[in-house]
Amino acid sequence: MKKSKSLLLMLALVLVIGTVLAGCGGNNANTGNSASPTNAAATDAPANEGAEGGEKLAADQTLKINLSSEPPTFDPQQAQDSTANAILKLMYEGLTRQNAETGKAEEGIAESWDISADGLVYTFHLRDAKWSNGDAVTAKDFAFAWQRVLDPKAEQAAPYAYQLYYLKNAEDYNKGKVTDFSQVGVKVVDDKTLEVTLNNPTPYFLGLLSFYTYYPVHSSVKDNPKWATTPDTQITNGPFTLTEWTTGQSLKVTKNPSYYAADQIKAENINFSIVNSGATELLSYKNGELDRAGNPIGEIPTEQLPIVEKELPNEFSRKGIASVYYYQFNVTEKPFTNVKIRKALAMGLERQPIIDNITKGGQLPAFGYVPPGIQSNEQEYRAQVDDKQYFTENVDEAKKLLAEGLKEEGLDKLPLTLTYNTSESHQKVAVAIADMWKKNLGVEVKLENKEWGVFIEDRHNLNYQVARAGWSADYNDPMTYLDMWLTGGGNNDSGYSNAEYDKLVKEAQTSADNAVRQEKFAAAEKILMDDMVVIPIYYYTNNSLNKEYLKGSTIDFSGAIDLSRAYLLEH
Repeated sequence: MKKSKSLLLMLALVLVIGTVLAGCGGNNANTGNSASPTNAAATDAPANEGAEGGEKLAADQTLKINLSSEPPTFDPQQAQDSTANAILKLMYEGLTRQNAETGKAEEGIAESWDISADGLVYTFHLRDAKWSNGDAVTAKDFAFAWQRVLDPKAEQAAPYAYQLYYLKNAEDYNKGKVTDFSQVGVKVVDDKTLEVTLNNPTPYFLGLLSFYTYYPVHSSVKDNPKWATTPDTQITNGPFTLTEWTTGQSLKVTKNPSYYAADQIKAENINFSIVNSGATELLSYKNGELDRAGNPIGEIPTEQLPIVEKELPNEFSRKGIASVYYYQFNVTEKPFTNVKIRKALAMGLERQPIIDNITKGGQLPAFGYVPPGIQSNEQEYRAQVDDKQYFTENVDEAKKLLAEGLKEEGLDKLPLTLTYNTSESHQKVAVAIADMWKKNLGVEVKLENKEWGVFIEDRHNLNYQVARAGWSADYNDPMTYLDMWLTGGGNNDSGYSNAEYDKLVKEAQTSADNAVRQEKFAAAEKILMDDMVVIPIYYYTNNSLNKEYLKGSTIDFSGAIDLSRAYLLEH
């Protein structure tokens, strides 16, 4: 029986008040207490025979999904979170896209490419593709979009500009050292041919091109700084277009008939509610108002995970993913400039009780920053570099370090505000950790909750002391975790700077020798952990519920969801 949207919103208000507050993460099918994701995507639904297997498609191909937070932006060059990733993946397509079965890069807007013998020059041949307004997608659209990312005079700097530093002279252009964009390794040969020159051979470059920062944007955005704030001015080249958007309540995407592979898209519409209550989302799912619930764009209350796993075994899915949940420090603000204080807080936690009693999703305790599932030197990085070497949980040592650090800072006690974005699961984790710090270290913690958009902006502006964070892989290589902490990096929201760390990461970036890269990665991560810029808490799992009639949605190795090929069977 269908429920109205007003009832969904009313229930949200009731349940937010009446449910035990506690509280998600993201840039997700293992069961139990092990997580070993691979470089393959998995179907989100427990089974996926598809209509081709003799099953009938539903007459109404309108998917109903909830978002636990609103996308902060619909501009691919400004995006930096998992919610925006999920929506932008519906609206845009890059030169490549990620294969749902293998996780490897496959043809997207580029129907083929040639790579020079030295691995430096890629020549992309574009297929006949159109924007949603009927204009042809051309090589100029990619060059235009990438110049936007790298523009040193941009009103709002692109947080992922560093992801384009693989291109020749891109970093120097972004930093104003090169002023002529024609010197950057992007050459429009003709409308259907784009030549890209790299600084160094980059084995994962094709995978990078499927990432949203590399998406093209239509040239009409050039003179309209507000183009991404309304559906009317958003011209897209992907499977769907944004057709409705009520801020804070809902958004709707509709099948794009101009998409070159429109015959592969079975869904006509995807209706997204925006309700930040896991309890409401779960109830709406059980009532048939939603076709899917849970990670990475929604939320199931953590205390309900063991229950729904037993109640709905054919609909519940758990998948180990290459993502890490952590707290990060603003290392520019005293007393968190003191590494002893940072280490004390990291060592004064007990991770397994958080997993057993709070998150209840089969996560793994984390003592490093790079999660399981990330490949390096022909093996999983984490299998070669044990994260237990970095630090241990040790309350006595933590007390000693805290006392020494406070004395060095001339303090008797530690003033600490812990900031997290609105979420029942984040709140639960924050409360548990605050209790541990009080019990184990005598630290009184002030908890601060912020709406997602404000939280992201404040974290980026270093307007916090200790903040919740999570990171999912943009591609399958340790670099996607370690290059974000480079000095001045667009996603380095800690103020961290270490010359030796920068040197190691850049040496890994420029090396084609996998053994050398592995050595540099391990040394860099050790510095990051020795400096305790972040407190690793756990490695994620993705927990979700999917109606048995929902087919074609996928969760990749990083935990990112792709709904572009999802559809409904008759039910």
